[in-house]
Amino acid sequence: MADVKKIATRQSYGDALAALGDEFPIIVLDADLSKSTKTEVFKKKFPDRFINMGIAEANMMSTAAGLASCGKTVFASSFAMFAAGRAFEQVRNSICYPNLNVKIGATHAGISVGEDGATHQCLEDMGIMRTLPNMVIINPADDVEAKAAMRAACEHNGPVYLRFGRLGVPVIFDEATYKFEIGKGVVLSEGTDVTIVATGLMVEMALKAKELLANQGISAEIINIATIKPIDAELISKSATKTGAVVTCEEHNIIGGLGSAVAEVLVENAPVPMDRIGTRDVFGKSGTPAELFKDYGLTPEAIVESAKKVIAKK
Repeated sequence: MADVKKIATRQSYGDALAALGDEFPIIVLDADLSKSTKTEVFKKKFPDRFINMGIAEANMMSTAAGLASCGKTVFASSFAMFAAGRAFEQVRNSICYPNLNVKIGATHAGISVGEDGATHQCLEDMGIMRTLPNMVIINPADDVEAKAAMRAACEHNGPVYLRFGRLGVPVIFDEATYKFEIGKGVVLSEGTDVTIVATGLMVEMALKAKELLANQGISAEIINIATIKPIDAELISKSATKTGAVVTCEEHNIIGGLGSAVAEVLVENAPVPMDRIGTRDVFGKSGTPAELFKDYGLTPEAIVESAKKVIAKK
């Protein structure tokens, strides 16, 4: 897929904000990172609806809540580490508790941040946000899905946590035909031997793993789960019942994120052998994204080995 066009979903976020600003009277707040989060695209187009809150993420979330309480739709933007970590109390008490219409645009998530290292590689954010009542969590796989998710977030009344990456990723979906719906997964490729449930940039890895597995005579069903919460329990249970084995793939700690959410679905609805691909209860470290993916086992080859392991347990 080296020749496929690559776009970072943080760029998709900025472009979508600017486009949606024509249709929705949204207000955008940023914690002094507009060049990195790409909210500068919106700022240039709608300067009167953009506020740089400075390096004060907690204050930004409280301000977003205040604006939302007055009937505004607000996007509050920062790196995932700061949006989910530093401002957690304000997100919990000021946004989710009163169920206000605030969308959190969290960029630079996961180890694909690369050389920025452990302090900026947020691997816990989906788990943290998933515990909050009223919070919707969306982790798009590519540019098309990110932009579609942004529209869905605008139309949804209530808190939404949108997770975006720094690294350019291949465009997987066709903008003309792809449809996004909060809470619904998508079967990208049907299979019979194992279900691979992936989210974010790991969707590309899962599709590559399917090809490698096919070369070994193994048929993998690939499901893209962009909405981590509410998760598509019906689709996951149906596929797991059909294939009898499941592997989850995420650029996140296996504790608390997609893997945990899918495990909860399976234990209640369709108990089958399962394995989780993701960082294994460790912090990140500095390195190129390619080096880190290999070091942490976030590769198509690792998915293949995981798939064979769960198939053997049937």
